[in-house]
Amino acid sequence: MSLLDVPSPIDLRQMSDAREWADEAMVKRPWRTEFFAEFANQLSAGDARHVLELGSGPGFLAKFLLDALPGISYTALDFSPAMHALAAERLGEARSRVSFVEGSFREPTWMEGLGPVDHVVTNQAVHELRHKRHARALHEQVRQLLVPQGRYLVCDHFAGPGGMSNDQLYMSIEEQRVALLDAGFARVEPVLLKRGLMLYVAR
Repeated sequence: MSLLDVPSPIDLRQMSDAREWADEAMVKRPWRTEFFAEFANQLSAGDARHVLELGSGPGFLAKFLLDALPGISYTALDFSPAMHALAAERLGEARSRVSFVEGSFREPTWMEGLGPVDHVVTNQAVHELRHKRHARALHEQVRQLLVPQGRYLVCDHFAGPGGMSNDQLYMSIEEQRVALLDAGFARVEPVLLKRGLMLYVAR
């Protein structure tokens, strides 16, 4: 197995690349809204108050959750100022409930000043670690940010049948589960599987 990180073909810090990605994301995968709805269901059931999103991008998930759950406050972490600018446009008045943090969860100090929170969410972002071997360490860091009984909602592409072909960048469904368990989460529950995406809830 190669241990080399997989380079990204685009630079999402550039507004042109960020806007192109945002313009195409929902067109390519319109079923993403079903995952957004399940995120909202899980947060509602967990009595979410303060939500941290990793790799928040142009604000698709944030917009859905802030509209669905008017009582939550939100921290959006992304390494791209261009993505934060697009998110602020998309959120409109709801951006007053959002703290935008520019930072990369690939950096070892990304957690500083962000906790504690009761829920951490991430959608189609864990693979931006650029190699699946980094996932366990990220999940361990997330667990440190959560309050007792806090929950981690993780959705990403998977490798294998029905999923992606690159098994260095993407984990299999089982590898996703094991990475969360190895990071110290006691319960890891599959919530939604569809069209190459898998959503887990870990606590």
